[in-house]
Formats: sequence, structure tokens, C-alpha cells
Amino acid sequence: MASKALDDRSGRIDLWSKLRFDPGTGTVWLDEQRMLLLHAGSLGALRAEMVRTLGEGRAGALLMRMGYQSGMQDAEIARKMVGDRDYEEVFLLGPRLHKLEGLVQVETIQCELDLDAGRFHGEFRWTESWEAESQIAHFGIGEHATCWNQLGYASGYVSAFMGRPVIFRETMCKAKGDPHCTIVGEIASDLPADDPYLKAMRPEDIAGQLRAMAEEIGELRASLRREKQTGSLIGQSPAFLKSVNLLRRAADSNITVLLTGETGVGKEVFAHWLHDNGPRRDRPFVAINCGAIPHDLIESELFGVEPGAYTGAQRQRLGRFERADGGTLFLDEVGDLPLPAQVKLLRVLQTGEVERLGGDRPVHVDVRIVAATNVDLTSAVAARTFRADLFYRLNPFPVAIPPLRERAADIPLFVEALVERLARRHGKPVRGVSDQAMRALIAYRWPGNVRELENVLERGVLLAEPGGRIDVDTLSIMLEPDSREQAHVRPDGRLAVTGAPLIPDIERAPLLLADYEAALVGEALRRAGGNVADAARMLGMSRRQLDYRLKQGGG
Repeated sequence: MASKALDDRSGRIDLWSKLRFDPGTGTVWLDEQRMLLLHAGSLGALRAEMVRTLGEGRAGALLMRMGYQSGMQDAEIARKMVGDRDYEEVFLLGPRLHKLEGLVQVETIQCELDLDAGRFHGEFRWTESWEAESQIAHFGIGEHATCWNQLGYASGYVSAFMGRPVIFRETMCKAKGDPHCTIVGEIASDLPADDPYLKAMRPEDIAGQLRAMAEEIGELRASLRREKQTGSLIGQSPAFLKSVNLLRRAADSNITVLLTGETGVGKEVFAHWLHDNGPRRDRPFVAINCGAIPHDLIESELFGVEPGAYTGAQRQRLGRFERADGGTLFLDEVGDLPLPAQVKLLRVLQTGEVERLGGDRPVHVDVRIVAATNVDLTSAVAARTFRADLFYRLNPFPVAIPPLRERAADIPLFVEALVERLARRHGKPVRGVSDQAMRALIAYRWPGNVRELENVLERGVLLAEPGGRIDVDTLSIMLEPDSREQAHVRPDGRLAVTGAPLIPDIERAPLLLADYEAALVGEALRRAGGNVADAARMLGMSRRQLDYRLKQGGG
């Protein structure tokens, strides 16, 4: 059966009505199977510990096998829910159960299914993947697909449905920089025996392989020592790595580097990294913000002053060039330099000599220049506010620093580092941010970039409870309203869904009275704030009639 035929028949079973909470015993049930509500953060921490201890390959295999068992169990639940209806409806419940359990949202791209012939091929798109988000939060963007547990779930569920092993592979993954995750499933017997996903499903003697891991770790540590580390730079997104890789190529030379990017992206941090990883690392790093110094003082700040050069100049003062001799001079916001200072800066870059104001002899300096600007210098040259010859001197090796909105995958890494630093600064223990707050931070556009993020988090640290987390209410950012479906627990312990129409598409939806009755009862209870008597009046029935429907599980 093709994917469209399957999709057209989805939604016949109200899964939300099968999920209930028992406040008396503190248990959660999906149909007759007991479920658990777990903190995504704690489960993510356990997952990260497995990766650090066992390595990605072994941890991924364990998580896949764990997901496989979960998928098999959900397939049993689905069979019971479907009952005597068309058996292929069991297949439809897999993606919906995966979504209901908070793991991922599934969209069918292609699905060819022939149960009688034992043939299956499916391609599905995943969004809101919990596992990809957890991987990025702990390790940043990597090179491999890492939704292992979810892959195991899909394989286990469809294997139980088909009655023969089915293996899913992840061809795209947000954890490696893709826009979403994509999985492809096939009958296991159609795959080669050495397929890595097929091998991952086979149990292995992990303890017996730990000795081999020790050698791998030693080799890895040696290779890491050979590479320049990002150090103070934070990020793993493709846009970030592109900039860092350019910096690495320039680090060992004395070439002038021009850092471009919006205000607040952290250009001085990148300049520091370039200095710290170059041959001048043991010499001074001197910075000057050309836009923050009055025009009539910029030349004395750059080139120095001799006694008597102007009224009040009573002693010799070295400029930034001489203070940076042998090291690196960082010219921040160089696009704001006045034209007279541009002329003198160009001469220093050409000759390697400075003349202090009021002086009569040049002083030789050996300085590496790193410049930065948030101004489009090409446009400034065309407007004659910036000298073309100076632009060419500063621009032999340009590096663009991406804005934070293009590095959303790096935001969890920034949040972890900044909250830790800010908590120390204010002497207040704060355990990071809540999951909902993290989603809001990732979704925000950040016009002020990293600087704005730090300010928002500092406010959050100050407002958070000691030992608690920063929540959405303490974030001083404009949040987009969430128009997606939400659910709340009703007085009977079941869930009611809000934020979506009661009958989303009545012309195509299956006309099952019990489903719509349950939806109407749930909506009445929501509007009545859980008051059963008021909800009964809204529905035009007695309190006793509504109580009977609630006990029967119809609302």
C-alpha cells in the first residue's frame, strides 16, 4: 500500500484518550501499559555519559537496541488499540505514538508497503527530534547522524508490524548540520551483512572491547594535541567552523586579517584566538576601539605623544602601536576612523614606522594587524568615507564572523558557558536553563548577537532561584506565540488537546461519533476550567450524564 493511502486513513484512533494519569497512585498509563515521565535533561545527561564513556559507536548501538525494544512494545499496544479493524492501521499508529511520547514528529515522504508479500520501503522526515537536540546541546554539531534511540524505535515497531526484521538508517540529521532528520527503512534481508545499522542491532561484549578503546583514546588525545583547539571560541555549527578553519590557516603567519560581522558577534574574541594560536602568543595583544575614541584623540592613542606636542602633554606617552611591538594590534571598528587618521595608519602599514605627535624621528615597530568592522568597507570606499588603498592593505585575508541567528545550533553551547561564568560572577548557583527556555532562546533572532544573549542570561541568573534554572518568564526577549496543539490533564486523569480545531477536516475525517463526543466533552471541560457541572450545562446534559461518560472513558 502506498504512503498516500496510508496517510488518508490516519487519525481514526484517538491516542490522546488512551493516555491517562492516575493521581492516586502517581502512575501514567498508555492504554494498559505503564509509562514514565522523565526529565529530558537527565535522560540527555545519561545519554551523553554513555557517549563519553563508550564512544559514539558503542553508545549508539546500545541506544538503538533500547529503542528497538520500545518500538516492539508500542507495536503490541497498537495491535490492541486497532482490534478487529484493518490490520494495516497498526502501522499508522507508530509515528503517532512516537510523537505522543514526546520524542519526534514524523512526516511520511514515501512508503511502499505490501504485508502479504513481505515488502517494505519507507522514507520519513523527522522534526522536533529530542535526540538530535540533546546531542547538539552536549556535543555541538558533529559529522555523524546520532538519533540512535529513535532509529531503534522505528526499526522495532515496523519489524513487529511486518513480522520480519526491518532496519532504518538515518540519511540526514540535525545533529550534523542538516535542516531536519530523514530516515529510510528496508527489510533487513535486503541489506548487506556488513551494514553498520544491521551490525548495531546485534548484542556485543562491550567489556571485552574496553582494552581496545584505551588505545583508541590514546591516539585521539595525541591527535587533539597536534591540532589547534578552539579554546575561548564556542561553537560547532557549519557557519562557525567555516570561520574558524579560515583563522587556523592564517594563525601561523603574520598576514593582516580583517574580521567582518555585525555588532556583538564577538570579533575581539576571534582576534584574541588568532593571537593566542600564532607565533606572537608570548608577546602583547593590544586592542583599540577606533569608534569609541574622539577623532581629535585617535592619532595620539595610536601613535603616541611627545612632551609639549599640545597643551597638557607634559610627558612622553607611547601609542598602541609601540605598546604592541612584537605582538598583535587589534583595530576594532576600523571603519569609523576619520580620514586624517586613515592616511597616517596607511603610512605605518607601508613603512613599519610610527611618529609620535610632536616627535621628529620615526620609531620602528613590528606589529601584526588584526582589524575588525561592522561597516561594509566596500560601500564606504565607494562613498569616499574610507580610503581604497587602506582597505586593500587591511583586506588581504578577510574572515566573516556569522551572526548568532545563523548559528542556532551553537546557542546551547553558549548558554552553558555563559550561565556558568555569570553564576560565578554573581556568586549564585544556577543550574542552566529550563527546556522551554532553551527552545525560546534557539527560536529568537538575536539582533544583538552574542552580546545580547549574555545580557539576557545575566538577567536570568539574577532572577532565577538559587540552585534553580532560568525559565521562560525570566527571559527579556520577545517570544513568538506558540500556535501548535497543546494538551492539559482533565479531572479524570486523561488529556484534552487544545489549540487545534475540534474537527480539523470533517469532509475527509472518519465519522466516528465516539471520537467527536470525547473531543466535545474535553473542550467543555477546558472552557469550564475543570468544573464538571458547568461543562454539563454547556453540553446540554445533566451532571450525572456527564459523569457516566467520563467513567466510561468517552470524554
